[in-house]
This record gives sequence, C-alpha cells and structure tokens, in this order.
Amino acid sequence: MSVRKLAMILARCCLLLVVVLVLGMIFAGWDPHPLLVLPAAVAPVAVFVIQGRRTAAALRRTAARAPVETRAPVSGRWTAHNSPADKVPSHGLHGYGQTYAIDILVAPDPDTRPPFAKLWPLARGNARYPAFGAPVLAVADATVVRVLDGRRDHLTRTSIPALAWMMLIEGSVREAAGPSWIVGNHIVLDLGDGTYAMYAHLKQGSVTVAAGRTVRAGQPIAACGNTGNSTEPHLHFQLMDGPDLDTARGIPFTWRGVGVPANGESFTPQNEPSPAPGLD
Repeated sequence: MSVRKLAMILARCCLLLVVVLVLGMIFAGWDPHPLLVLPAAVAPVAVFVIQGRRTAAALRRTAARAPVETRAPVSGRWTAHNSPADKVPSHGLHGYGQTYAIDILVAPDPDTRPPFAKLWPLARGNARYPAFGAPVLAVADATVVRVLDGRRDHLTRTSIPALAWMMLIEGSVREAAGPSWIVGNHIVLDLGDGTYAMYAHLKQGSVTVAAGRTVRAGQPIAACGNTGNSTEPHLHFQLMDGPDLDTARGIPFTWRGVGVPANGESFTPQNEPSPAPGLD
C-alpha cells in the first residue's frame, strides 16, 4: 500500500471522528476530551495537503503530457460546467484524479431544466431534469475495471439551503466515508497505456457492463443519474493514470470533433454510430 493511500485513509478516519464528535455534541450533549478534538484541526489540514488546491507536483506530471483523444461519452446536445478549458484543477482540487474532470448536462433547446431556487423548493425530483436517464457511452475500446451500481438517486440540491447542506454536512460525511460515496454509482474503464476513464453520478440500476469485461467505443454502458456528491442529474467524466481514486492523478483529455468545451458551452458530438449494447 502506497504512502499516499495510507495518508488518505488516515485523513478519512480523522474526518469520520470529527463527524461523530460533532453529532455527539449536538444531539447527545457530549463534552469530549480535548485530545479527541485534536483531529478536528488535523483532518482539514491533512485533506488540504493531500488533495491540494494547487499541487505543483501534480501539475508538473501532467502539464507536459499531450491530451488523450477519445470520442465523447454522450450523444445529443449537452452543456459543459466545471470545465478544465476554464481552470485547472477544474473542480478546485487535484484529489480523486479530478484535475481535468468535466461536468456535462443535457441541453435541450429550449432548455427545460428547472432554475436554481433561492429558498423554495428546497429540492426537486430528478425526472424534471433532461439529463436524468440519458445514455452514457464508452469513449474507447476498453476493459471495465470497476463498477458501482447500488447507490440511490437522491433529490436535487438546487436551492441555497440544500446546497449549504450538501457542502457543509453531507459532503463531509461522504468525504469521511470514502471516494465511492462522493462519486456515487460509477464506472472505471482501462483504455490502455496507463489511461483510465471514470464516469460518476450514474443512475441506480443503469449499468450494463461488469468488471473484467470489454466494451467497444460508443457502446452504451450506463445512464446519467444523481448519485453521490451531486446537485442535479449530470455526468462527471475524467481521465486519470490509475483506477484507484485515492491515488490517481488526472490526465488531460480532448473529445474527437468537440475538443474541450468551456463552461456554458453547448456541444453536439459528431460520433460514429454506436454499436449495440452487450458484454464481450
């Protein structure tokens, strides 16, 4: 086990202890010993150091690497958010291999997505969002390395109170529980040459592939959902240099015929016809 992996596990244990102590003080009136409160200071520092907002070493490893070209992971009209075309790291952190990650939403014309609410409604059902259930496609011929399909699709976090809940409480609990709780249902594909593709926030029960099987470029492998640390149904996509989210480093990508769409940019991939789904 690598030092980085051990460090992530230690940081996660500290965060879990912090969550338990805070809940105990709020709901059970605990008065914990000062030595137990120490992780409350250690955990945020550890996570900040390990994941880093501006980790120079991570940037040096990838800055000189040419973007890996793949086909787009979707078909139809979509819009990009949190794009590496606008900033790196795109999500503010290098952790979990997400340096060059991108979020994309279905973008029908006209746009039928419900607007973000200040106070009410606190949350909405996923069926109102056109991305929910949209097919997700293999970006290349690949081997399936990892699959998680059992997390439930939760309501949206598209109001100020719900977003605050996710950022301050829910997100901390997911962080303490591990990366699979953050990315929700997900698939990791081995594209070869040390490159792995990760699809996150997939719809519960939608995955059509299994670990160890091969897929062909353009093959439907799952559906867009709202699982894990997600505000609304969307697809989070990234390339990385390993299958373990705790230790992976992000790799830049470019989609054939699309490039890297910028924040707010709508795009329609011009991909070759997708093959029929199935397991090889």
